[in-house]
Amino acid sequence: MKDGYIKVAAATPSVKVADCEYNVKSIKKLMKEASDKGVKVTVFPELCITAYSCGELFLQERLLEAARRGLLDIVKESKKYDGIFFVGLPLDVKGALLNVACAVSCGEILGFIPKTYLPTYGEFYEARHFVSGRDYDMWIDVEGHKDIPLTTKLIFKATNMPKLVIGAEICEDLWTMCPPSTDAAKAGATLIVNLSASDAITGKSAYRRELIKNQSARLMAGYVYASAGEGESTMDVVYSGHNLIAENGTILKESKQFTTGLIISEIDVDKMTAERRRINTYENDKEDFYTVREFLIKDEETSLTRYIDPAPFVPSSDTERKVRCEEIFDIQANGLKKRLEHTNSKTAVIGISGGLDSTLALLVTVRAFDLIKKPHKDIIAVTMPGFGTTDRTYENALALVRGLDATLLEISIKDSVNQHFKDIGHDPAVHDVTYENCQARERTQILMDLSNKYLGMVIGTGDMSELALGWATYNGDHMSMYAVNTSIPKTLVRHLVRYYADELADKKLSKVLLDVLDTPVSPELLPPENGKIAQKTEELVGPYELHDFFMYYVLRYGFMPKKIYRLAKIAFEGKYSEEVILKWMKVFYRRFFGQQFKRSCLPDGPKVGSVAVSPRGDLRMPSDASASLWLNELEDI
Repeated sequence: MKDGYIKVAAATPSVKVADCEYNVKSIKKLMKEASDKGVKVTVFPELCITAYSCGELFLQERLLEAARRGLLDIVKESKKYDGIFFVGLPLDVKGALLNVACAVSCGEILGFIPKTYLPTYGEFYEARHFVSGRDYDMWIDVEGHKDIPLTTKLIFKATNMPKLVIGAEICEDLWTMCPPSTDAAKAGATLIVNLSASDAITGKSAYRRELIKNQSARLMAGYVYASAGEGESTMDVVYSGHNLIAENGTILKESKQFTTGLIISEIDVDKMTAERRRINTYENDKEDFYTVREFLIKDEETSLTRYIDPAPFVPSSDTERKVRCEEIFDIQANGLKKRLEHTNSKTAVIGISGGLDSTLALLVTVRAFDLIKKPHKDIIAVTMPGFGTTDRTYENALALVRGLDATLLEISIKDSVNQHFKDIGHDPAVHDVTYENCQARERTQILMDLSNKYLGMVIGTGDMSELALGWATYNGDHMSMYAVNTSIPKTLVRHLVRYYADELADKKLSKVLLDVLDTPVSPELLPPENGKIAQKTEELVGPYELHDFFMYYVLRYGFMPKKIYRLAKIAFEGKYSEEVILKWMKVFYRRFFGQQFKRSCLPDGPKVGSVAVSPRGDLRMPSDASASLWLNELEDI
């Protein structure tokens, strides 16, 4: 429960058709297993107490009576465990037969949710035996359990974890135009459970997976789907027990088909509420129409088994890689294309250092020129050697520009900066911030003036990670006329350049790009040591992969610092110690708050992902906000 996590399970027991005693034993076995593994929400399949495929036997009083007795046995069993369990059974209500999901916790029946949509096609002719629960809204008694709500308008709230609110639907309900889970989410449900019995036919598992992913994304909710499997009748169809756990459009866990047992993961309900909070189109207008039943679970830390990606900005699989990288390049290039056309720019002027950011910006500019069918020679690529420039980055800059057939200009800044030192009375032997920033601003002045001379536009090279940390010289590399990398974090910059080297560049250009990737990140504003880079950014402000991780969870979800620290420890276990992670987290928060004034006047640039720092749309943050609340929490760790 700590940090908003709740452990959930989808459970498929082995069943025998119409053998309630056997089925209840199977259910109880999985209840114990789930509880032993710390699960707090366990979902079983539709009609699991009887088995789904009983057909005409559902009209037999003997079966219905056995199902009721089986439910009471499960209710009694639940006293032993901490959590809530959802089981399916047929329920006779005043002479009408309903297919219901029953919520059970700590020896109590919390409520019944009847199935709304009954399939009437093929082998699933449920309307032959059951009636829709659409219009049912009543309180009933079951074998000594009094005043139990029976309605589709029912949600379950954890009293000591109020953000955990559970809604339920049954199988076909999800496959309809207006699933009941939509209204449940509008009433506050952050987790939807689905008790299902879905058959296995070719292609259906992929469709089912996408359906659950999309519903969880649409509702900004967790979704636990448990389906019938082994033991169901195979007279006409086969049930595969295909179980899934999803969260806001991501599949966290999926069972293999034709297996029984549990799949377990953790739903982050804090993440769901944060997501809803930032989307102002999210509707929450149904709460007054719903009955809320509360249940209690023990306060304890939830052990995490779900994967925590150390690089949340980077595509997670090779199959995603090409599509995602091409899309990002296209967004950047088309944004620049529009700006070049609108301003009637004859050229693009870009400073090339031989580093990662300017390399990506040049690659994007080349693609934009291809889109508007302008020759690469109209790209004015300027290398401006200074006091910190090394042979390696200088040679890579030259080779990169030549390899892309752009126009190369070389303008040393040493004499002009030395003159500027004289003008302002600065001792060039003092390698302080003035020494560094004078060089950065001189380079920007050169680029701006060249853009006037060549009727062009200065293309910004700085990335989002630098902007988050304020690692940019104000009105130096901080400024441009269009900043193509403004929403690309450093970890993604590296990934995009690697993709270009592997997939799009010829052998000669690829070699250059790979050497750029292998070069330490540096502004090269301090003199080299023995011909090598002396000023390594990540030694000064910390590893960018850590800062990108922090930035993602701070800006995307607004997580508490302690929660981000916990996730970082898991994601970077074995690579960074807890002390190192905490050290750089403090640096991140101090710099993120202290450097907002630089982000408040950023040039235009294209947004490519869900996290961005533009002051016009994504991060309207005061430049003088205090970081004390966040830093104080870190001090308490």
